[in-house]
Amino acid sequence: MTDRSDSEAGPTASPIKHLLKPIRLRLHCAAAMAGLGQILTLVPLAGVALIGRQALDPSGGMAALQHGTVAALCIGAMVAGLTLLTLAEYLSHLADNALTDGLRRRVTERLMHVPLGWFTARASGSVKQALQDDMNTLHELTAHYFTTRARCIAAIGAAACFLVWIDWRMAIISLVPFPLYHLIFVAAKKSIGRDRMESFAAAQAGIGDAVGEFSRAMPVLRTFGKTGEAHAAYSGAVRHFLDAFLHFTRPLVAPLANANALITPVSVASIVLAAGVLFVGLGWMAPADLLPFLLVAPGVSAPMMLLGFMAHGLAHATAAADRIDAVLRVAPLPAPGPGTAAVPDGHILRFERVGYAYEGGAGALSGIDLTLEPGSVTAITGASGAGKSTIARLALRFFDPSEGRITLGGIDLRDLDSAELYKRIGFVLQEVQLLNASLRDNIALGRPDASRAEIEAAATVAQIHDRILALPRGYDSVIGQDADLSGGEAQRVSIARALLLDPPILVLDEVTAAMDAEGELALQQALSELARGRTLLVIAHRLETIAGADRIIVLERGRIRESGTHAALLARGGPYAALWVQAGHVMPGDTDQAEAVQ
Repeated sequence: MTDRSDSEAGPTASPIKHLLKPIRLRLHCAAAMAGLGQILTLVPLAGVALIGRQALDPSGGMAALQHGTVAALCIGAMVAGLTLLTLAEYLSHLADNALTDGLRRRVTERLMHVPLGWFTARASGSVKQALQDDMNTLHELTAHYFTTRARCIAAIGAAACFLVWIDWRMAIISLVPFPLYHLIFVAAKKSIGRDRMESFAAAQAGIGDAVGEFSRAMPVLRTFGKTGEAHAAYSGAVRHFLDAFLHFTRPLVAPLANANALITPVSVASIVLAAGVLFVGLGWMAPADLLPFLLVAPGVSAPMMLLGFMAHGLAHATAAADRIDAVLRVAPLPAPGPGTAAVPDGHILRFERVGYAYEGGAGALSGIDLTLEPGSVTAITGASGAGKSTIARLALRFFDPSEGRITLGGIDLRDLDSAELYKRIGFVLQEVQLLNASLRDNIALGRPDASRAEIEAAATVAQIHDRILALPRGYDSVIGQDADLSGGEAQRVSIARALLLDPPILVLDEVTAAMDAEGELALQQALSELARGRTLLVIAHRLETIAGADRIIVLERGRIRESGTHAALLARGGPYAALWVQAGHVMPGDTDQAEAVQ
């Protein structure tokens, strides 16, 4: 669609100009047709003004035959003008369809190749805004803005030329409110500043994210009696939006109110009438010559005000283009070229001096050396922010390490094809993502060719089969329509999905963190089945859930502080033992502590 890639557009290029480049010629053609069509549709108004002036002043010399000619010209101009306006709208909508269809494909393609960690760093509302809401905003720009703007400019220009032709002195007085309106409007717009617009747009996105998070977290929040916290988060987003809205609109209220009052039809007609009475009294113009100004000059108000309102739409479209362009500029995850992808030799997962730094330079991990032997269970724990989930996401290649490398079967993950990687490494994360599709399709997401028996077998092992059968349409029940699952049930659907894929390595990241006792029991039973014969990397903060692991890794500030079995770490009396005591557990052989707990 363009002559340069998304990542190569120059830093000085305007995103909106860059995005519109493929359809710019069609938009200019549509605008030209709309402007000419608008001028032709105004011919009847000019004809009425001329005929009316002749009726008031028969001495003007217009014969009856000329009246008929004027009427015929007016009808022909109206038909031609409406035809051009229709064609202009048709052409602009065709251009819009080409643009938005191409952009949706490009954005979708880019989202398919960006690091999965890019999504975890952003709320779903932000992604939805770029993919849907911002596309709709661009539709208003491409399908309507250019043609409407051309029509407004043409109407104002044609009216000004016609009035100057009648009497240039009266035309200047009649039209003087409109340049004043423009000057006031431009000054008010400059007072806003781009930062206010961006803050306003960010606050709008914040409300969308807050609503989404509130609705998704409601089952867990109600279970643990934390709905007040969710209300507080949403209320905070609303207050932030209100502050941003007032900050954005406050400088505009007074100047725009005055500017709009200046160019209302009543104000313009009053100015025309007052000046006309003066001109007639001075003998500068005939009374009949005042009629065209009373008919035409107030009509300039509507297109002038519409141009002012359209400026807001252009600002929103510019912000939308910036966000879409930002998505298109996200660097895709490097992938091996066709035919160059390596095949792992075995299933040993190894971290070699791995470090990772977030955007801005803040380090999350440093010097991580870790080997997951086939069939072993490795658990990682530590305080919040220690880097536990970062390790899990690096193992899944949600993003690549800043230093060091991660290998599977001796092959760097960066040299593996994504499909090959996820055949060998499965995952169940705390943030469960289910599609708005049937439960059958959700479970078979990674194996769409799986049989009904295989899907139900996986669901049975995951302890979710009976719950699915209790739904109105069983496995054909659709998430969000006739299937409303709790957090634990959604986790078990995710486990069934992983079971169906049957990967030799499995990453579990805080999957029981938000479960109630009953849900956690069912989930633990499902996980025990899922873990049979597999290599497990378990991220957890509940130490009792990892006490049986072959090896427990304790992270502290992005580094491995200690490693060993549960018993060995307790006997060492280091950070793990401190975490164990902080969680309310009793150290082996600590009689005094046991009595205190009792």
